[in-house]
Amino acid sequence: MPSLNDIRSTFLSYFERNGHQIVDSSPLVPRNDPTLMFTNSGMVQFKNLFTGIETRDYSRATTSQKCVRAGGKHNDLDNVGYTARHHTFFEMLGNFSFGDYFKQQAIPYAWELLTKDFGIPKDKLLVTVYHTDDEAADIWKKVAGLSDDRIIRIKTSDNFWQMGPTGPCGPCTEIFFDHGDHIWGGPPGSAEEDGDRFIEIWNLVFMQNEQFEDGSMRALDMQSIDTGMGLERIGALLQGKHDNYDTDLMRSLIEASAHATSSEPDGPGKVHHRVIADHLRSTSFLIADGVMPSNEGRGYVLRRIMRRAMRHAHMLGAQDPVMYRLVPALAQQMGAAYPELNRAQALIEETLRSEETRFRQTLDRGLRLLDDELGKLPDGANLPGEAAFKLYDTYGFPLDLTQDALREKGRAVDTDGFDSAMAEQKAKARAAWAGSGETKDAAIWYDLAEKHGATEFLGYDTEEAEGQILSLVADGAETDEAGQGASVQIVVNQSPFYAEAGGQVGDTGLIKTDTGAARVTDTKKVAGVFLHMAEVTMGTIQRGQGAQLSVDHDRRTTIRANHSATHLLHEALRRALGEHVAQRGSLNAPDRLRFDFSHNHAVTAEEMSKVEAEVNDFIRQNSPVETRIMTPDDARAMGAQALFGEKYGDEVRVVSMGRQEGSGKGHDGATYSLELCGGTHVARTGDIGAFALLADSASAAGVRRIEALTGQAAMDHLRDADRRLGEIAGIIKAQAADVVNRVRALADERKALANEVAQLKRQLAMGDGGAAEAKEIAGIKFIGRKVDGVSGKELGPLVDEMKAQLGSGAVLVLAEADGKATVAAGVTSDLTGRISAVDLVRAATEALGGKGGGGRPDRAQGGAPSLESADTAFAEAEKLIGGAA
Repeated sequence: MPSLNDIRSTFLSYFERNGHQIVDSSPLVPRNDPTLMFTNSGMVQFKNLFTGIETRDYSRATTSQKCVRAGGKHNDLDNVGYTARHHTFFEMLGNFSFGDYFKQQAIPYAWELLTKDFGIPKDKLLVTVYHTDDEAADIWKKVAGLSDDRIIRIKTSDNFWQMGPTGPCGPCTEIFFDHGDHIWGGPPGSAEEDGDRFIEIWNLVFMQNEQFEDGSMRALDMQSIDTGMGLERIGALLQGKHDNYDTDLMRSLIEASAHATSSEPDGPGKVHHRVIADHLRSTSFLIADGVMPSNEGRGYVLRRIMRRAMRHAHMLGAQDPVMYRLVPALAQQMGAAYPELNRAQALIEETLRSEETRFRQTLDRGLRLLDDELGKLPDGANLPGEAAFKLYDTYGFPLDLTQDALREKGRAVDTDGFDSAMAEQKAKARAAWAGSGETKDAAIWYDLAEKHGATEFLGYDTEEAEGQILSLVADGAETDEAGQGASVQIVVNQSPFYAEAGGQVGDTGLIKTDTGAARVTDTKKVAGVFLHMAEVTMGTIQRGQGAQLSVDHDRRTTIRANHSATHLLHEALRRALGEHVAQRGSLNAPDRLRFDFSHNHAVTAEEMSKVEAEVNDFIRQNSPVETRIMTPDDARAMGAQALFGEKYGDEVRVVSMGRQEGSGKGHDGATYSLELCGGTHVARTGDIGAFALLADSASAAGVRRIEALTGQAAMDHLRDADRRLGEIAGIIKAQAADVVNRVRALADERKALANEVAQLKRQLAMGDGGAAEAKEIAGIKFIGRKVDGVSGKELGPLVDEMKAQLGSGAVLVLAEADGKATVAAGVTSDLTGRISAVDLVRAATEALGGKGGGGRPDRAQGGAPSLESADTAFAEAEKLIGGAA
C-alpha cells in the first residue's frame, strides 16, 4: 500500500519525466494575491504567470502545494473532524502549463497517471465536462475510450472556472471515482450527487478565454492548464479507504494524539483525535510560515484553529498542554517533503505550549460559565445570544468555541441575539472613541476600522507585498480615485509598511497599481487602520485595486538598526548607572536615535565610554534577535522591560537580544536585553554595524537624553572625529596620542595669559588710582571715568580697586569693548546708606539711551547702546550724588 509520501513523490516524478519543473510549495501566506487570507490552491503562486505579468525559465511546472481553508470564503473549520474529507490543511497536487500544452496533452497525462502509475481501474472512473466543451469530450473518448454516459456534461459554474468577474477563465473537466453501488449516491449532476459513491479526485482547468465586463469573451493568446488533486483524497482511494482520516499519515497523527491523551484512537473520543490531527498540521505549518497567534487577521484565524484543537484535547481529559508534544510526530511524517517544519520545530512547539497554557485558564472558566448558563435553560433550548456575548466579551470565550461546545450537546446559539449585542457594544465603543479627541476626523477612521477591520502588518517578515486598496481618503472624505499630484491617505487590507508607534517612525516607500503610482511619505495608525500618507506621482490610484507595496529598504534598514541599538543602550545604561534607569521616551529615525531615561545627574565621560563599549561588544557578538508572543504578565515575570507610554493588550511581542555568560536576566538566565516591543528589528545584533554616542543632555527634571548613531552614520561620525583630531594635532604640532595633554597645557597657558592681560588692563585703566581726579560733591568724593578695551566682566574688579583707592566715595566707570558698552558703579560701604550703586547705574544707562541695571548697593552694573552721551551720564550721576548729600 503506497504511503501519502509515496503518492506525492510518484505524482511529482511522473510530471518531471514529462518535462515539468518541480517547484517548491509557496508559503501559506500569499504575497501575490492580497484578496486571499491563505494560499488555498496550487495555482496561487502562478497567478502572474497565467496573466502574463511574470515569466520564468520554465513553461511547465508541477507542485505539491500546502493549502489552508479556515478563513474568509474558503472556510471548512466547522466541518473538520465530523466528515470524511474536510480539512483546514491539505496538500494540492497539480501540474501547470503556461502557454505550452493544452487539452490534447493535459487529459492524456491525467489518464495515464491515474490508470498506469497509480493503477486505478479504468471502469471505476468517469468525468464531467462543461456542457459546450465538445473538444474535451472528444479527447476523453479518444484517449480513455469513455462512453457518452461516463462523460457527463455540466451546465453550471461547477465546471467553469474564473479568476474573477473579469480576466482569464475557462471550462473544467473533473475526474470522479465510483466507490460502488453499495454506497449511497448518484453521479455528478444527478439528484443524489451529494452522496459518497462518486468522489471527485482531480480537476483540470482549461484556461482558454478572457472575460470582459460586458460578459463577452475572447480566446486568450496564451492558453494554459491548471490542475488540482487533493493528496488526502487520492491517498485514501489508493490505500483502499473511504475516509481521509484513515490514511497512513493522518492515522499516525491520530495515534500520537491518542497516546498523548491516554485514550483510544477509535473510541468515544474519535472525533476529538481527528480534529487534533488536522489542526496540528494547519497550526504548525502556519507558524512555520511566519504567522503567529493574535487577535486580528491571519493570527486570529490561527488562534481559532489552535484553541479549537486544544478544547478537544481538554475533552479527552488532558490536564496539561498536548499539542506541542505532537509536533515531533508531524515533523517525522512531513519534514522531508517540507523542511521548513524541521527548521521551525522549536518555535512551533514553544508557541503551541505557551498558547495552550494560557488558553486552559480561559477554557476552564468559560466552560463552567457555559454550564451555569445552560442550567438556567429548559432542556434542549438554544443558548441566548446575550449569554454567548457575555462569555465572549467579559470572559474571552469566543463564539465559535461556544458553538463547538454546544454541538456535542445538540444545542446551538441564538446568533441573531449575539450579533445584536455585538452591534450595541460597537455603537458604544464608537461613541466613546470618536469623543476622545484623538483626531479631528476620528469618525471616518472608526467607520473604516469597523467596515474593514484592522490593517494586517506584514512588515516583520517582508518589505514588499501585495495589498488591496480598501479606501482612499482626501481632505477628510473618501474618494474613488486620486490623480497625479493629489495628496491622499491610502488604506489597504495588509501592508509591509510600519506605522509610527513606540518611538519608531513610520515607513516610506512606493505603492503601485495597474493605473498609477504613489510615493508614501509617512505611515500612521488610527483605530488599527494604517494610513499611508501619499502623493500620487503617476496616473491614478483607484479604490478596490490590487497594489504592490514596497518599503524604502535603505531607510527601513537604518531605522531597524537604530531601534535595536536603543534596546542595547537601555540595558547598558541600567548596568552602568543603576536599576532606576527606565525609558521615558525615544525616537528611532533613519538618521539617528534618541533615548530619554530617568536619571538625576549628567552622565560622565567615563560612564558614556563604558556604555558605548558595552553596546558595541554585543553588536560584535552578532547574536540572533528573537521575538516571542506572550501575555504582558508572563513577559514581565521574565524580566522584560516595558516601553514608556505604550498601551498593551492581552498579548505582546517580546524582543530579546544579546547572550551573556554568568548572571544575566531572562528565562534562561543568559539574555542580555529583554523588552516588550512591537517595532521592527535587525535579524542579528551584528546587523547594527557600529554604535557611537553623541551627547548627553537634560531633557526634563530628572530625565536625561542621549543621542547616538549606528551603522554607516556612526562610522562616518567616528572618521570625521578622527580627521578633526588629526587636524588639531597638526596645528599644535603634536602626536595624536599627546593631543589631550598638549591642549590642556595650552588651555592653562591661555588662562594664565588672559589673567595677566586683564591685570594689565586694570592697571592701565587705573592710572594713578584716580584719587587725584576725584571730585568732591557735597562732601562726597566721586570719580567718573571712561575706559576702552575693558570688557564687562573685568569692570567689577576695576571698580573695587578704585573704591579702595578713594577710601570713601563713589565711582562710575563707562567701558567699551568688542562693540559693547557697559556701565559699572561702586559705593564704599560707609556711604551705601545714602547712595546706592544701583541708582547710579540706572541714572547713567538712561542718559546713554539704555534702561535698567542691577546689583548690590555697593556695586552694580548695566548695559547701554553706546557711550556717545558719556558726559550726560556723568552729569546725571553727579546730580544724584548731590541730591543724596
